[in-house]
Amino acid sequence: MTFIYPGVLVPRAKGDGGFTVEFPDLEGIHTEGKDLEEVIRLGTDLASRWILNRIEEGRQVPPATDYRKVECEDNGMVNLFALDMDFYGEKYGEKSVRKNLTIPAWLNTYAEKNNVNFSQVLQDALLRMSQGR
Repeated sequence: MTFIYPGVLVPRAKGDGGFTVEFPDLEGIHTEGKDLEEVIRLGTDLASRWILNRIEEGRQVPPATDYRKVECEDNGMVNLFALDMDFYGEKYGEKSVRKNLTIPAWLNTYAEKNNVNFSQVLQDALLRMSQGR
């Protein structure tokens, strides 16, 4: 799943080539970098972490504002940030939830005899499904 959010990039007042970025839809987050490349990388990471935390806490993810409606300072610019949450969650997600499942008894016997890790099999299958494989 990919989320796309607008971020407002503003050159730092120091005139050192650095930028700050803030996300109007993601409450209270902003960061800065020494140049555009760094601020986009850091902004993408920060916004992804913010979204992942909301998802793991079971909270709603806010809808993105249409980038054409985002206002910024005269010297600022709006940039769209694509947040690949499947990749980010797989790499950095920490929270696990417990799920009960029902399977046929013969399949349970087979799995136990072969030391199958039920949780890992389910996780692998769900990840493959989420990636369209």
